[in-house]
This record gives sequence, C-alpha cells and structure tokens, in this order.
Amino acid sequence: MRRIGLVTNDAARLAADPTRRSREALLAAGVPLVRLFGPEHGLLASAADGAPVRDDVDAVTGLPVISLYGERMRPTTDSLRDLDAVLFDIPDVGARFYTYTWTLYHVMAACAEARVPLVVLDRPNPLGGELSQAEGPVLRADCRSFVGEDAIPVRHALTLGELARLWQRERFPDAMLHVMACDGWTRAMPWPNTGCAWVPTSPSMPSYESAACYPGTCLFEATNVSVGRGTAMPFQVVGAPWLDAPAVAQEFARRTHGAVACQPVASQPVAFTPALAPYRELSCQGVQIAPADALALGPVATGLLLLAAVMTVHRETFAWATYPTAANPTGQGHFARLVGRADLEAFIVRDAPRLDLAQVRDWTGTEGWAARVQPALLYA
Repeated sequence: MRRIGLVTNDAARLAADPTRRSREALLAAGVPLVRLFGPEHGLLASAADGAPVRDDVDAVTGLPVISLYGERMRPTTDSLRDLDAVLFDIPDVGARFYTYTWTLYHVMAACAEARVPLVVLDRPNPLGGELSQAEGPVLRADCRSFVGEDAIPVRHALTLGELARLWQRERFPDAMLHVMACDGWTRAMPWPNTGCAWVPTSPSMPSYESAACYPGTCLFEATNVSVGRGTAMPFQVVGAPWLDAPAVAQEFARRTHGAVACQPVASQPVAFTPALAPYRELSCQGVQIAPADALALGPVATGLLLLAAVMTVHRETFAWATYPTAANPTGQGHFARLVGRADLEAFIVRDAPRLDLAQVRDWTGTEGWAARVQPALLYA
C-alpha cells in the first residue's frame, strides 16, 4: 500500500508509552500516511464541545487534516479516491452519544461507497464489555442524529471495532472492513483493570471516573443544570446556583435505597464553580456521584433518577434547555436525541415525584441486544 489515510486524534496513544501519539508510531513503522481526518474536538482533542472544527495541517507530522465535524461529518469521495486504505484509531468511552462512534459510522459508509478498505485499530471499551450491563434506551428511528445514528443502547458494551463489525452485517455489507483486535482485553475489564494510563479523550473527559458517570449525567446537557464542564470532575457532579444539594441528594437516595448492596447509592452535596456554561464562574451547589456506584446501579438509571430528583425538589426552577452544536445548530430536541426516545421527556415531567428504579429499568432495557451483537463480538 502506498497511500493511507488515518482518522485519529491526540488521545490515540500507545499503551506502552502514553506520551507517544499513534500517528507518530505508525509513520515511524513505515506506514505511508498521507492524510489525516479529525473528529469532534479536532486532531488535538481540545476544541470545545459541539464547536465546528476547520481543516488544518498537523504540527506534529506536517500532514493535512480534514475535519469531520463542522462543514462535513463524513469524508468526501474526493478525499478518499486516491487512498489505498483508511485506518481508524480513536479511543471511545462506551456511550452511544459520544460522537467518535458516529464518526466511525460515517467513515465506514463513505469507505464502502468509495470501495476503499477500512482498518479499525481497536481499543478497549473503558466501561467494560459485559453485555448484561448494557443499558438502553435503544435509539428509536425518530431520534436519529449525529449523537445516535443506529438502534443501539446508550451503554452498548461493545468496542468500536465490534460496532463496525455489527454495521458491516447490518448496514454496510459492501464495506471492506478489517478490525485489528486489541491484545489482552476481556469483556470483564473496565479501564482501571487494563493497567493503562488514561489519556483525556476530549476536554470534558479528563478521567475514567468522568467516563463512568457520563452515560447518565450527560442527559443534564439538555437542562438548565451544569454537568461540571470546566471543573476537575465533569459529569461526576451536577448542580446550579439555585440547587438545594442536600434535598436533592436525599431525594435521590430515597429512590435508589436497596439498589446496591442494600444501601442507598452514594450522592454527596458538593460546591463547585464551572469555567464553562451554564453558570460560568458562578458558585454552584450540586451533588457528586461516585463512579463505582453509578456503574453498580447503571449509569443511565443513575442519571434518570437523579434528573427526577432534581425536578421533584425544584419544580419551579428546573427547565429544559437547548444545546446548540455544529451537528444540531438550533439545539432543539437535545434530550430526545441523547436518551433515544421522544416520549420520555413527557413521562419524566409527569411522573418525576413517583419515578422509581423499576420504571427506569423498564425504559433502559436492552432485550435482544446480546443476541443481535453475538456474531460481531471479538472478545470473551
């Protein structure tokens, strides 16, 4: 092969040397990279959430960088036609609405159309791969967007390589796909068990702990409550200047009592001052969720029950909000796009005071998911 494209960002590092970018290592190994493609947050993984990213030149390699988040969301035919193959190497966080997933989806569609082979350099799912721990809702067709293009659960428990294999079977049968599996990972291994250093995958994903809470607390993006962007604990905390943190923590604990080892799920009142909107530079009162507890209960269930707790305590102050991004400029319908069902917003508004774990578990069920993905699995 003489001309290779690479979809990547600065978060793609070597497991043995987290200071070394994968694109540097590939070039050093003789892989003839001629063009880079960058996802949301850009090649440096530093652009603001939802902000459009321009084409650029990589300061590290001197290669041209084509942005896949802004003017376009998938490679053009012209950008692929002179390539012998495209490599994809971007770490994921295991949640449906993290847009790197859908960059892969669109790259795969474009490569299939252009008849260019696609090689996915697979990486672990940081939340582990136990299919029994997958959480919906499964995306419905009327909620499709760039934070969800296919009917998969919020916490899908697959690697990106496995998702690509699933899409080859179901969506892109003409795709010339090869997945290079990662060594040593099993489905029972969340990120801490890999022994690898965490490299921030985007500005608001600085730690595994944030990733563990993200599938649930990200739902607050569609509200007037901060998710802690611009703090050291994004997605581990939610709050606002007007939030009665002790009351919300108590209400949340009441709904989760007995769910984990017969004890309430831990939620601690905390004060924080976010550097980003909403409530930029304002002191917020909030609650902090322990990542281990979120994973034990289920991060999506945790997020939905915490949302109901905030709504119950603050009926007059809580509000839904728009969330404009390059993929959704108006910001309308953000909650439905995230959660994957257009009907849940009305249900939560109506039932917030009574919403319990049983009802949430009904919403977040993934019946049939394990059987559906079985042929795509790469890891035991």
